Amino acid sequence: MAEALGSSSAEMDLDRPNLEEYLPTDSIQDSPKNLHLRDLLDISPRSPRLRAPSLMVSWKRLKRVDSFTRCFKSNPPEPWNWNIYLFPLWCLGVVVRYGILFPLRVAVLAIGWIVFFSAFFPVHFLLKGYPKWRRKLERKLVEMMCSVFVASWTGVVKYHGPRPSTRPHQVFVANHTSMIDFIILEQMTAFAVIMQKHPGWVGFIQKTILESVGCIWFNRTESKDRGVVGRKLREHVQGVDNNPLLIFPEGTCVNNHYTVMFKKGAFELGCAVCPIAIKYNKIFVDAFWNSKKQSFTMHLVRLMTSWAVVCDVWYLEPQYLRPGETPIEFAERVRDMISARAGLKKVPWDGYLKYFRPSPKHTERKQQIFAESILRRLERK
Repeated sequence: MAEALGSSSAEMDLDRPNLEEYLPTDSIQDSPKNLHLRDLLDISPRSPRLRAPSLMVSWKRLKRVDSFTRCFKSNPPEPWNWNIYLFPLWCLGVVVRYGILFPLRVAVLAIGWIVFFSAFFPVHFLLKGYPKWRRKLERKLVEMMCSVFVASWTGVVKYHGPRPSTRPHQVFVANHTSMIDFIILEQMTAFAVIMQKHPGWVGFIQKTILESVGCIWFNRTESKDRGVVGRKLREHVQGVDNNPLLIFPEGTCVNNHYTVMFKKGAFELGCAVCPIAIKYNKIFVDAFWNSKKQSFTMHLVRLMTSWAVVCDVWYLEPQYLRPGETPIEFAERVRDMISARAGLKKVPWDGYLKYFRPSPKHTERKQQIFAESILRRLERK
């Protein structure tokens, strides 16, 4: 555990994309033309002066309705123990969770890893002459290890709909809250997932274990990787014996209250798209992984020191590109289905913007556009 915690600093950027390669400086649309300055601040010409209280109230209102920031905001648990009678009960719960449940869960996870590696490496190296049997056994072992992970959080997961089948010409897409989304889905079906290359112990698992189920890795800092990944995607969905392909088209973790724009890559493959909706119940713990503030190791520790992780997973009907429909429209239609099923709010934001630092030239241009809109509004008065 100490070695895993030591890698925390290297994991803080696991979910950080290189946005400059994906988002050109002119890709942010201008503000809607029907949004007037008076809707934001009280600075109409009829006002004798700018009133500080009005500005403060308007600023608070803007912060409250900022749907982009709220997509990536952790939700702290509601306090319930500020009572002389409930506080001792809360203290008892802390002792149980950290003194009893956490050590037991660490022991379960450690035993699971020992059993897994004891079986995985002999299968991987001794059955090279029997690829069909080796692939089948490795798939079962990965599913078993993911089940151990879920058990280490006391995961209560309810699956709705038919279990995914292994057949060509299909891709599964799901909303993304944390890296544990992959673990929860993987314990039922050994998916091949598209994933960023990670450092630390996560990278070790990628190289030694997850490659056996056909996962596809890429590095966002390498522009040439995008072409390679696109080619691998098309080859994978054509394979008869390949594991089902899983993609998180949001491209980043969202707090399970909203869905941001889907990337269109998964919807350009010319195959069936099978939506998966994931909804976490925050009664015991918030499963959202805020990678800008917390390493994945500490995220797992937080889950393992909670009472339980409660989750619902819905496998929805496969969808196909309709005549005359563009991949972007197809992606939005699938996002509508996932959002409606999981009770999530749709927002028109690109998730990569949370890591985007615009260039000074781009900022100046936007400031000029905003200033001109103010002048036009004042001139009408």
